[in-house]
Amino acid sequence: MASLEEELRLDEEENRRELAFIRERIPSDAKHYSDRSILYMMDSIVDYYYTSGILESEDEEVEIDLQAVTDYVIERAKEDGVTNLNPDDVFFIVQADLDFQEQNL
Repeated sequence: MASLEEELRLDEEENRRELAFIRERIPSDAKHYSDRSILYMMDSIVDYYYTSGILESEDEEVEIDLQAVTDYVIERAKEDGVTNLNPDDVFFIVQADLDFQEQNL
């Protein structure tokens, strides 16, 4: 069993790989977001999956509504005082995040 420090290091490495993957796939007009902003969106996406019940589904094939995830990320950002997110950009980031997850299952 890995130590807590090892788990945190592995999680950080995974986040760096996912961030690089997302940056490669989003349109150039969405590349102005900082790494911190994209990591925030990634955390919000994970939060959506946990709070929506998707992860508890027993179905083998789960349909993810990218627009619902996008709306959740934007709403959560507004609650946290972040108001400069473009919905189209967030949609592309949500889509790239899902692509990363599907490739790494």
